[in-house]
Amino acid sequence: MIKLHHLNKSRSKRIIWLLEELEVDYEIVAYQRNSDTFLAPDELKNVHQLGKSPVIEDDGLIVTESGAITDYLITKYGNGKFAPQAGTADYIDYQQWLHFAESSAILPLLLKMFVQKDGAKTQFLEGYADAETAKVISYFDDRLADKRYLVGDTLTGADFMMSFIVEIVKNSGQLGHFKNLVKYDEQLHSHEKFHTTEELEQKYG
Repeated sequence: MIKLHHLNKSRSKRIIWLLEELEVDYEIVAYQRNSDTFLAPDELKNVHQLGKSPVIEDDGLIVTESGAITDYLITKYGNGKFAPQAGTADYIDYQQWLHFAESSAILPLLLKMFVQKDGAKTQFLEGYADAETAKVISYFDDRLADKRYLVGDTLTGADFMMSFIVEIVKNSGQLGHFKNLVKYDEQLHSHEKFHTTEELEQKYG
């Protein structure tokens, strides 16, 4: 059975959704952030040296990093679902979104969070984070024009990965500025197991 080490309010939410859609047997091992520092507890370091989440255990393997976990699970358990055929143009686009979520997209969003949390006046960082966030999210929004999903016309790993980015934008109160993202968010919420995932996150959060 797959074991997911899940940290509340973290990227592992999208892995729960993927596992639910794959309809595989899995269990959640839940961890809670420190209420003062918002950091993961030291217990996660017993699973992986970095002490971060998500981490899965499967058949003796420990797999970290959301994109790698998503790719691994879909390749092993997807039975042809949730990823385009390798070697196609859609597959290249799919791979780019898997990596975009944890590289170009997440960095400016995290910088904005850190600047706001710190509260100190910055000489450069705040303006840079604002400009890069606007650029990246506008690109994301533009790529969704006249589309229900990011790749093809079906749910793929790209959508599982980018759902976390949508959630950050939504929680910041900025989603309404991006009309295609609003529709995309509604499309993601049309999946029954998306709601199951939110219920599970609340249960373990």
